[in-house]
Amino acid sequence: MAMALDTSEAAAFSPDRLSGTSRTHVIDRWIYVFTAACLIAVVFAGFLPDSFAKVAAVEAGKRAPFPLILHVHAVLMGSFLLLLLAQTVLVATGKPDGHMQLGIAAMILAPAIVISGFILVPTMYHIAWNEALTGTPAAEERLRRIDNVLLRQFSAGFLFTTFMLIALRARSRDAGLHKRMIILSVTAVLGAAVTRIQWLPTTMPNSSISTDIYVLLTLSPMFIWDLIRNRGLHRAYLIWAGIYFPVMATVHLLWDRPGWHDTVRHIMGL
Repeated sequence: MAMALDTSEAAAFSPDRLSGTSRTHVIDRWIYVFTAACLIAVVFAGFLPDSFAKVAAVEAGKRAPFPLILHVHAVLMGSFLLLLLAQTVLVATGKPDGHMQLGIAAMILAPAIVISGFILVPTMYHIAWNEALTGTPAAEERLRRIDNVLLRQFSAGFLFTTFMLIALRARSRDAGLHKRMIILSVTAVLGAAVTRIQWLPTTMPNSSISTDIYVLLTLSPMFIWDLIRNRGLHRAYLIWAGIYFPVMATVHLLWDRPGWHDTVRHIMGL
């Protein structure tokens, strides 16, 4: 996550009016901090109430204890978000050296998140499958929902990995692309928090399109300011959209289709 300040060489490679040491507008310095804080707020709003409720259910004996991999994944993801916030603050306050040194942690966290996710997804799927497999209509409906959730999880793993690879490869040659792709990578996993915010209007379980809408709304302040200040669309958004929207379109096309239900249960060995 070494979102280093643009050098003259990087600026020449990819002009970026929001980067560099000659920033003149306070929003230029803090828009990424604000966006990172918003992402963390959404995660807290979704996961904290949901986690407290599930912990209470475990203590009451109403559900099985959480597997260890769930705790590991939660710690890794939380650490990544806090690291993101710290990195944006370091850049905003003009401390690039600390930013680059701390960014080494992202080289460990990012792959660890991906690996833990690959272990977590099938683990949670099999737990949910065993809990729901009672033969009743309600259980069958729950299994269908689990299949659809898995579709979002597969897409999240692919998108997060892809965006992080793009961001990390650009860290030394194109800081403008790097810092945006780091933040945009969180869009891949933000849906898990959004769907847990009970008071939001939603299209679930019939469709997950509302989840994507809320993700876009969370990013809209950064995108709008970037568009106005740069007087154009930075290529980071084009790269992101070119990958994100086709993947989400595929998710919506497969959502709750009989073929998908058959496929996912075959993948999971059920």
